[in-house]
Amino acid sequence: MARGTTGGSRVGRGARRPELRLPPLEPWAGDGLEPDGDYDGLEFADADLAGQDAAGARFMDCALRGCAVDGTKLRHARVLDTALTGPRGVGTDLSEATLRDVELTDPRLGGTQLHGAVLERVVVRGGKIDYLNLRMARLRDVVFESCVLVEPDFGGARLERVEFVDCALKGADFTGATLKDVDLRGAAPLEIARGLDRLSGAVIGTGQLLDLAPVLAAALGIRVE
Repeated sequence: MARGTTGGSRVGRGARRPELRLPPLEPWAGDGLEPDGDYDGLEFADADLAGQDAAGARFMDCALRGCAVDGTKLRHARVLDTALTGPRGVGTDLSEATLRDVELTDPRLGGTQLHGAVLERVVVRGGKIDYLNLRMARLRDVVFESCVLVEPDFGGARLERVEFVDCALKGADFTGATLKDVDLRGAAPLEIARGLDRLSGAVIGTGQLLDLAPVLAAALGIRVE
């Protein structure tokens, strides 16, 4: 089971990180995932889950290591007290899913759908995620650490106690987002394509402000000569 701890006080209250203490796991021996399936205390090692339908399934105290998740359907799934290591795939559907006390390590993902999802006490560490869709999602106590996010979409999302630590944030969209105690100081580069007007509730560094100055000026209609 995971126990939340208080992270560093980088801005306001720091994000609480999960501390996973998984029980002894049984190897998963199933032929495939099932909608509304119940997976408890299992290890999925190098499993090919591509294209499988596990909508509404529950994963509790599990470890998924090196799994292929191309087009895997996990809509409305609940992923709890679980470690995901080295997942790879394009178009994984986790829309309206719940991720709580989850460690995601070294992902290689593209077009992952997490719109409308709830993320609480989640760490994304290492790896690269292209075109991450977090529109209308709710993120609380989430840390992106030493990873690369290319054109993530936070449109309409609510972010509370979210930290970016040694993380590359490229072409981010914060249109309509609500931020509270969000620490962007560890994002390098910090590239915001849209939604600069929604950064109230975030903290950035002086150097980042200078880097964003041309975009801010353009958004405000200021001509710099």
